[in-house]
Amino acid sequence: MTDYSSSEYFALMNQYFDAANYISVGQLYLKDNPLLKRPLQPQDVKVHPIGHWGTIAGQNFIYTHLNRVINKYDLNMFYIEGPGHGGQVMVSNSYLDGSYSEIYPEISADEQGMQKLFKQFSFPGGIASHAAPETPGSIHEGGELGYSLSHGVGAILDNPEVIAAVVVGDGEAETGPLATSWFSNVFINPVNDGAVLPILNLNGFKISNPTILSRKSDAELKQYFAGLGWEPIFVEGDDPDALNPQMAAAMDQAVEKIQSIQAKARQKSAQEVKRPVWPMIIFRAPKGWTGPKTWDNEPIEGSFRAHQIPIPVDENHLEHADELVAWMKSYHPDEVFDEQGHLKSEIKSLTPKGNRRMAMNPITNGGLDPKPLVLPNPHDYQLKFDRPGAVDAQDMIELGNYLRDLIKQNPDNFRFFGPDETMSNRLMHMFEVSDRQWLEPIKKPNDQYEAPAGRILDAQLSEHQAEGWLEGYTLTGRHGIFASYEAFLRVVDSMLTQHFKWLRKANEQSWRKKYPALNIISTSTSFQQDHNGYTHQDPGIMTHLAEKKPEYIREYLPADANTLLAVVNNSLNDEEVINLIIASKQPRPQFYSMPEAEELVQQGVKVIDWATNDQGQKPDLILAAAGTEPNMEALAAIDLLHAAFPNMKLRFVNVVDLLRLQTPAKNPRGLSDAAFDEIFTPDVPIVFAFHGYEDLLRDIFYERHNHQMYAHGYRENGDITTPFDMRVVNELDRFHLAQHGAQLAYGEQAVQFSQQMDKKLQQHHDYIRENGDDLPEVNNWKFKGFK
Repeated sequence: MTDYSSSEYFALMNQYFDAANYISVGQLYLKDNPLLKRPLQPQDVKVHPIGHWGTIAGQNFIYTHLNRVINKYDLNMFYIEGPGHGGQVMVSNSYLDGSYSEIYPEISADEQGMQKLFKQFSFPGGIASHAAPETPGSIHEGGELGYSLSHGVGAILDNPEVIAAVVVGDGEAETGPLATSWFSNVFINPVNDGAVLPILNLNGFKISNPTILSRKSDAELKQYFAGLGWEPIFVEGDDPDALNPQMAAAMDQAVEKIQSIQAKARQKSAQEVKRPVWPMIIFRAPKGWTGPKTWDNEPIEGSFRAHQIPIPVDENHLEHADELVAWMKSYHPDEVFDEQGHLKSEIKSLTPKGNRRMAMNPITNGGLDPKPLVLPNPHDYQLKFDRPGAVDAQDMIELGNYLRDLIKQNPDNFRFFGPDETMSNRLMHMFEVSDRQWLEPIKKPNDQYEAPAGRILDAQLSEHQAEGWLEGYTLTGRHGIFASYEAFLRVVDSMLTQHFKWLRKANEQSWRKKYPALNIISTSTSFQQDHNGYTHQDPGIMTHLAEKKPEYIREYLPADANTLLAVVNNSLNDEEVINLIIASKQPRPQFYSMPEAEELVQQGVKVIDWATNDQGQKPDLILAAAGTEPNMEALAAIDLLHAAFPNMKLRFVNVVDLLRLQTPAKNPRGLSDAAFDEIFTPDVPIVFAFHGYEDLLRDIFYERHNHQMYAHGYRENGDITTPFDMRVVNELDRFHLAQHGAQLAYGEQAVQFSQQMDKKLQQHHDYIRENGDDLPEVNNWKFKGFK
């Protein structure tokens, strides 16, 4: 039986630690001569060594000890690398345990493979300097800091046997999202979920400043983290011989505490448990540990100067090559690798085997048991009506019925995430089958829908947390939805960018499995603000995502409840995409039958026959709409135009899948020019009622034949005002749309009608300031059409 605390075992761990550090430094500097069998020549060294050293040795030490507890306790564990660009860590350790060579056979576990490993790091045509999708075992890209713990928690939800070892950098710990994510322990149920083991790596410095938490005393840190509900375990030092038993004891204590919490909790039901106090480790070791102590009479180890490349050696500057060689040889490569460059067998024996290796844990490559959702039939939830616009309903309420049953049919494979807005977003029907997961004390009757176990996580007011949890959940093979107010999706738009980049690069790796879609519902939209005002008005998330590679982005603008149901049903089992769904939660006329809604979603854009009277001939004017309020206002404008100009040939086009309007040269899903021109014609003027910023629409139409498209979208005008006035101030209302359409179709002949519209707008202006409500003819409008 292995004695995991013997001096012999620790001595082998030191050798493994040396090997990991050697491989990590080699990746920074070398492109040849990997075992330093001959003096360094210019061709052995990179022209521009690029990367980071500061966090590497500390993380390698942590990784070494995590391997130990995996072996000792037979753990199902994986690694999340929070510190920014310490990409060598996961590459080096997956190379040493054989994972890297299994996935990339050309990077063999010998001298030739080591040479290729070194050269490719942060090198043209090679791999990134951070834990990217190319890195085995990674689900977290450290380029943008702050989300490591949120991703770890999302990953262990509904994975009760898994531990996420989350290394948090002390610079990262100063970000708002990371500071917020310590509250994650409130939402982990020890019966149904796994556990996270946060390891706060306090090396003392950021890029050029000290870190705040590293300057706190242990007593202060203990108070801080205890107040947040964690039990901190401290490890500190810079001598591996002294640190090994200290770190081993700390990790044993943490793992046994996790196992004890889970064993005790699992004697009860998930609804009976209370929030436990989970362990965490605070590890203090110098920045740049084991590297150069000083350079040019300035301290390196233990200072910010260790952050990136600590000593100036490159292909064109070999004056200090001896110092680089001395540094690398301090890790005793001749003692840890044999003549052929293999890691010596007695050291290799320390690494976990098979899928117990953190780099090969299936959870990091699409999940432990990925499966599609069982979807309800959207026809069971459809709204039926005799004619378009005859019935009012709230789209999100109707969607809530569908999501309620989706939760019932997928009890451990779907979760709903949001920042304290599920009720506000009118999804209350979900609470008929699930409470919010919340393990703090529950005080009835004041608390509503909180319980220790639930499929809804919206009880923390943080977009970062909700989005981070969803990302961790989907990157490990499960499905979810994140809903947020439209303007505050901008809080996490950079997170969505990072996720898009992850999807794109992961999709280029043949060994990576496909990820479920990241589904985002945007509500409380700009054109329906009842009380929040200008601060809550910003549809720019559409423009932001549309700038990304369109293969990975979908933007849906369903105009009513049936279309929303069809969109969601069509999206939930997507893979490798971000689905942005713009949805209304306010009472709205309902226009599209379920068969028509499904046709709209399938085609993305469609001429609406019942709102068109051109009878297949060339129309005088095209009105198009993308979005709930734009659809309604465009149809109301058709009523106004038809009443004033009964002989006008009008065509109405509804757009649900916005990016289908892009050209096939830009978007493989884009309509062909022929299909586009059949709908929009090459030369008929178009008044386009649009939910977003107008430049996005103009950019799309720029590459099409018809350049007579006039967008009416969000023009950055807003205030605390009535819902209809939000459209008026942006000229998205029916009066402006009809006025502009008449001018385009009839020119001077439309002067009288245009004056009538100006009078209506003035009447509206005066009425809302006197009555605080919109005109009765607006509030009570029903679509008349052409009959």
